Amino acid sequence: MKSNDIYNHVERLSELLRVDSRQAGAAYGLQPIQLEVLHYLSICNRYSDTPKAVTEYLGQTKGTVSQTLMLLEGKGLLSKITDEYDKRVSHLKISPKGASLLQKTIPSPIFIKACEILPDNKQTEIVAALKTLLLTLLQANSMKTFDMCHTCRYNIKTEEGGYFCDLVKQPLADNEIELICREHEFKNTGS
Repeated sequence: MKSNDIYNHVERLSELLRVDSRQAGAAYGLQPIQLEVLHYLSICNRYSDTPKAVTEYLGQTKGTVSQTLMLLEGKGLLSKITDEYDKRVSHLKISPKGASLLQKTIPSPIFIKACEILPDNKQTEIVAALKTLLLTLLQANSMKTFDMCHTCRYNIKTEEGGYFCDLVKQPLADNEIELICREHEFKNTGS
């Protein structure tokens, strides 16, 4: 079993990225958790842009996320918008200032530099291996997948060529199927 070797490599990569994230965030007066929240909000769909979803995705406490959101909102990096149908729910939207900051910090310059050195075929192999590892970890521990809509069992391609979420019974725009969702469940592929 290679679990120790795999863990050691993933842990070392994680540590290098954490150090780089601390440095990148510090240049803008932000902590890594604050960058992580912004990054999550940049890749999630409209059903997953709530404080509760952020808390679930990052595995942080409700208090930590609440404080982080207040700070990010205070810095003008995101805004809270009350749901038009359920006034108890707030949606979180990244501001243009927040989006600009993300473009400068995630992925980090050291990560981009490393990827530029790797040939395309190696990058493809790494993506496949890391996705397999991630999905196996999530499934083995019965954790939420938070994956893209187009891989979800609830995503239905309509006769007109559009997309429909059978869970929430609403149409999806083409760009939405590339975003992650907290309600995601993989399609049964028959394997």
